[in-house]
Amino acid sequence: FSQPWEGKTVAVLDGDTIEVLKEGKAIRIRLAGIDCPEKQQDFGQAAKRFCSALTFGKTVKVISTGIDRYGRTIADVYVDEVWVNKKLVEEGLAWHYKKYSSSEELAEAETKARDEKIGLWKRKTEKRIAPWDFRKTEK
Repeated sequence: FSQPWEGKTVAVLDGDTIEVLKEGKAIRIRLAGIDCPEKQQDFGQAAKRFCSALTFGKTVKVISTGIDRYGRTIADVYVDEVWVNKKLVEEGLAWHYKKYSSSEELAEAETKARDEKIGLWKRKTEKRIAPWDFRKTEK
C-alpha cells in the first residue's frame, strides 16, 4: 500500500487508535486486524492504558494497509520489534477483528489468550460483549 514510515506517538485515543506525527502532522492510526473494548466497556480503559504505556511518546513504525471510512490510516504498528496490534490481543485486551482480518497470527494470539483466560477472557461469557456488538447498542 505505502512505504512503512516512522513517527512519534503523540496521542492514544483508545486501545486501538493512536495519533503519530508524520512530517509535523498528527496522523490518526487505527490498529489493523484488532478491536479493543470501547472506553466505557470492561477492559476499555485497561486497553487504552496498555497501548499508551507501549506507544506514547515513542517512535513507532507504521505499516499502512489502507484508510477506513472515517479517514483513519489502518496499520500495523511496531515499537522496536513489538507488534502492538498482536500484543494487545495476547494481553487479552483486544479481539482479533475477523470481519476485517484473516491474520493467522492474530487468530492464534486470541485463541491462546482465551484458553489461558488472560485479560477480558477472564470474564464470564455473558459479561463479554464484542466491541462491534457494543457499538450497535450505543447507537
